Amino acid sequence: MRIAEAFDMLAGPDTDVEFVAYDGSKGGRIGSDVRLELRSPRAIAALLGAPGQLGLARAYVSGDLEVTGDLYTAFDRLATAASRDVSWREKASLARQFAPLFLQKPPPPPEEVRKKGTKHSRRRDAEVISHHYDVSNRFYEWVLGPTMAYTCAVFPRADATLEQAQEEKFDLVCRKLGLEPGMRVLDTGCGWGGFALHAAKHYGVDVVAVTLSEQQARWGQRAVQEAGLEKQIDLRHSDYRAVKETGFDRIASIGLTEHIGKANYPAYFEFLRSRLVDGGRLLNHCITRTDPKQKTYTRNGFINRYIFPDGELVHVGVLIDAMENQHLEVQHEENLRIHYAMTLACWLENLEAHWDEAVAEVGLRKARVWRLYLAASQWGFARNQIQLHQVLATRTGADGDTGLPLRLSLER
Repeated sequence: MRIAEAFDMLAGPDTDVEFVAYDGSKGGRIGSDVRLELRSPRAIAALLGAPGQLGLARAYVSGDLEVTGDLYTAFDRLATAASRDVSWREKASLARQFAPLFLQKPPPPPEEVRKKGTKHSRRRDAEVISHHYDVSNRFYEWVLGPTMAYTCAVFPRADATLEQAQEEKFDLVCRKLGLEPGMRVLDTGCGWGGFALHAAKHYGVDVVAVTLSEQQARWGQRAVQEAGLEKQIDLRHSDYRAVKETGFDRIASIGLTEHIGKANYPAYFEFLRSRLVDGGRLLNHCITRTDPKQKTYTRNGFINRYIFPDGELVHVGVLIDAMENQHLEVQHEENLRIHYAMTLACWLENLEAHWDEAVAEVGLRKARVWRLYLAASQWGFARNQIQLHQVLATRTGADGDTGLPLRLSLER
């Protein structure tokens, strides 16, 4: 059996992907706008050695598997093919054909994370955050654009630019929090400081903002100085657990909960509640799982090995329970899933537009990791495999006062 025959057996006759293998065989739909190429036996060995997304990632990052055409479209078409039923007879035939390559399992690429220490200890959290966020500020500027916002944007209209959508996201958080001049705000996991800068500039609040990424902190501190907001923003290279101040009127947690871990939710939300005044508000913005029965942590998944080490996603119901269990009363919830698919499409477009510079800055293999990550994530949000939820809660007073108006207004 030639390799292309195996592809046709697995993918089925209707998959709109052209397949080319190193043995010269071709399969799939010849002339398709998406082309999948296996360039060496190492690609098959990687796929057999780690079936599923991890093997695919290893082969792609190493350059043994190449995709020509739109990567998102390739994911969409191959995902449909992956759901095809393959008979036991076909599986047995494939096993006999490729068993020798199973024994040639290649070592993982150096881009895979080797984690050490206790999970979610301060030292290990700092190391895994550094792995992802301390890539290169220049690289992130190319991918994220001038707002340097690395969380889901909110598109006020379908033709809005990424920059307009990120500004709308920051402002939506400010409106949900009901920011007013002179308020004290805590921003946990502040990234490059985009929300803190927006809130201080447009709403006149004072912000303590913290990030575990040294490069993020340096970039953000410079941005604060350039904006002349040093008196309003204290941006720190710090673990959120090192924040000693209390009495904050508002807290924004934008894109941090994914890194906390389900087992640490009680401590995290108890900590945030302890920093709020009675009647204070907390806005939690994070990625969640769509299926409540799905595992929250996939140790051998592509995202965990290459992108977010120790990252853990839960269903939004689990998140809300965790907040309520720490006496944070949930007042409003919104799913921004479609907006995240649009955001990722913009980031991927930015990466492709700066591809040569990105490769020169971080190396070809790292750039391929990011291309794969952005396209796969875009597909996941677009196909409702994962979601993005904003949950607004209050530290309701003993007298039942939430500090909220009778109806929450989200208009500008």
